[in-house]
Amino acid sequence: MNNVFLTGLDLRYNLLTDAGAAHIAAFIQDNRSLLYLNLMFNDIGTLGAEFIAKAMHRNKTLCYLRMTGNKIENKGGMYFAAMIQVNTTIQKLDFGDCDLGTQSIIALATVLNHNESITALNLNRPILYSEEEETTIHIASMLKINCTLVELHLCKHGMKNFGIERLCDALYNNSTLRYLDLSCNKISRDGMKFLGQLLKQNTTLEIVDLNFNRIEDDGAFYLSDALATHNQTLQALAVTYNNLSGAGLVALSDVMKTNPVLSYIYIWGNKFDEAACVAFAELLQSGRLKPIGTDVEPYEVDGRIYLAEVSHGLKRHYYWTPSYGEPDNEYENASLAINPVIEHL
Repeated sequence: MNNVFLTGLDLRYNLLTDAGAAHIAAFIQDNRSLLYLNLMFNDIGTLGAEFIAKAMHRNKTLCYLRMTGNKIENKGGMYFAAMIQVNTTIQKLDFGDCDLGTQSIIALATVLNHNESITALNLNRPILYSEEEETTIHIASMLKINCTLVELHLCKHGMKNFGIERLCDALYNNSTLRYLDLSCNKISRDGMKFLGQLLKQNTTLEIVDLNFNRIEDDGAFYLSDALATHNQTLQALAVTYNNLSGAGLVALSDVMKTNPVLSYIYIWGNKFDEAACVAFAELLQSGRLKPIGTDVEPYEVDGRIYLAEVSHGLKRHYYWTPSYGEPDNEYENASLAINPVIEHL
């Protein structure tokens, strides 16, 4: 309780319940040294979330809290939304896979309208029953006003073209968001029209994750048009498992011949024809695309080029992946998910 040297505490993948959360809350309430607390994938529920959130009303030092995988549910999310209105120190919050509901997502978005401390937020996989995308509308409204948020994860929000249109409209007025995660949604090629138009004007976004949507070749064409002729900011694009065929993949490969900024592109899980395989093999052979900058590697069989998967995608750097010997300074300067990629960028 009186330790003044401990700055990071990692308790992920244990069996902590609400009773354990009560002890953690008592510890952090008056602690003056802890910067990073990782409670991922324990058994903390709504009551434990209440203990921790209320303790953070008094805590003035904790910068980074990971609650991913604890089923704190809608009510637990509301306790943390109330906390954000009081606490001005916390910078990164991770509520992915916490079974948050519509009410708590909207509450978190609302309190972020004027928050000036939170730079990264993970809201992956809430439990949403409506098809009206109310949560996306509120998040978009927040992005029009918020001038602090740098990283936002909206994976598995059931987002469709209507939702991404609202987000893109909001981002014309946003000058801080660098990393946008829209993976595992229901965005199609029509949604890429709005994102393509945004990227022609946006000078902030550096990483866009569109993995596991369905943008198809037309969506790739909208993106490639924006990146080839206008955008000079985006550095990483992930479009794995998007039902792209050779034409769309070749269009994206051509972007890298004219756009000097785009350096990371992840494409596995699409339909590779010979033209796509040759295009990415040539990018790698020329050195324009580094092996660490993509998730495919060319090989040759009977004079034909094929592509194999390698583990260099954004997913490699997610929080559940080992660091493979890299120094772990995540509680000092990491993003929520892909800090090694951020550092490379």
